[in-house]
Amino acid sequence: MAQPIFFERPALSTLADIAALTKATLVDASRAGQKVRGLASLDEAGPMHLTFFDNLKYASQLASTKAGACLVSARFEARVPGHVAVLRAAQPFREFVKVARQFHGDALRPQSWVGNAGIAESAVIDPTAHLEDDVIVDPLAVIGPHVEIGAGTVIGAGAVIAAHVRIGRECNVGARSAIQCALIGNNVLIHPGCSIGQDGYGFVFFGPDGHVKVPQTGRVLIQNDVEIGAGTTIDRGSLRDTVIGEGTKIDNQVQIGHNVTIGRRCLLAAQIGLAGSLTIGDNVALGAKVGINNHLRIGDGAQVTAMSAVKDDIPPNGRWGGHFAKPTKQWFREIIAVERLVRDGTPDPKGEGRE
Repeated sequence: MAQPIFFERPALSTLADIAALTKATLVDASRAGQKVRGLASLDEAGPMHLTFFDNLKYASQLASTKAGACLVSARFEARVPGHVAVLRAAQPFREFVKVARQFHGDALRPQSWVGNAGIAESAVIDPTAHLEDDVIVDPLAVIGPHVEIGAGTVIGAGAVIAAHVRIGRECNVGARSAIQCALIGNNVLIHPGCSIGQDGYGFVFFGPDGHVKVPQTGRVLIQNDVEIGAGTTIDRGSLRDTVIGEGTKIDNQVQIGHNVTIGRRCLLAAQIGLAGSLTIGDNVALGAKVGINNHLRIGDGAQVTAMSAVKDDIPPNGRWGGHFAKPTKQWFREIIAVERLVRDGTPDPKGEGRE
C-alpha cells in the first residue's frame, strides 16, 4: 500500500475508537479491542488496516481483501469475508473520510514546504506591510507595500504578493503563486503556481489597425473557505469585481475570466474555462474541461457534464451536457438517434434504399 511517509503516522486506534468516532455499529462486539494502524484500499489493505466498501464494481476486491476491518452498509454487509471485522454504517465512504481526517489532519492544510516556523531570512517584505502574529513566510517570497496578512497564514516559497493585497487568517498561498489586486478571506487555500488578479482579456478590436487594450481596474474578491487548485488563473475585473463565493472548491488549471461571479459552495473540476462577465449561482457543479461563453447565467444547483460547451443560460437545477450543451435527457436522445442512423443507414433523398 501507499506509505504516508510525508505525513505524521497516526496513533494506534481500536475498532471501539473508530465505532465511537463514526457512530458505526461494530457487528462483532468481541473485536472492540482490535488494533488499527492505518487506512488502505480494499486491494492493498492488511490485517491492521481499515477500509470501506460501497460500490459493487469492487466486489471482487472485497472478496479477496486482507483488511482487518471494513466500513460497509447493511445492504452489502453479507459480502464481507468472515475474517474482516464489520463496521456497519449508512454512508461508509463518508465515515471513512471522517476517520481519515482524524488520522491525517496534517494533510488537510499545507504548511511550510521547508519546515519554516517564521519569516525566512531570504524573504523580501516591504516595511509598510502588516503581518499579524504566527504568519509563516518561506524563502524567496516577496511581499509588497501595504499588504495585510492575517494570523496563521502561510506564504509559500517564491510567492509574490503585490501592493495592497489583503489576505485573511489561516490561509495558505502555495509556492510560486502570484497575487495582485485581490482581497482574500479567511481559511483560503491557494495551491502552488496560481495567478490571481492579473488583468483580464479585454480589447477593442480594430482589425488591420490593431487592437486597443481596455484598462482592467476591478479586483478579485475571494470569500472564506475557498480552495483553489494548482495552476489556476483568476483575472481581475474590468469595471466590476471578479468574485469567488464562500466555500467554493476549484480544481487545478482552471481559467476564470474577468468580471465572473461564482456563487457559494460550487465545485469546479480541472481545466474549466469561464469566459468573462458570466454569473454562476450557488451549489453549481461543473465537470472537467467545461467551457462557458461570456455573459451567461448558470442557475443555482445546476450541473454540467464534463467536456461540455455552454452557449446558453442554464436554469436553476438544470442538468446539461454536450457540445453545444442542452438538457441532458435531450442530449442523450439525440446521441441515440444519431447512432441509430449510423447503424441502420439512411434512405437517400429519392427513397431508393439504404446504404
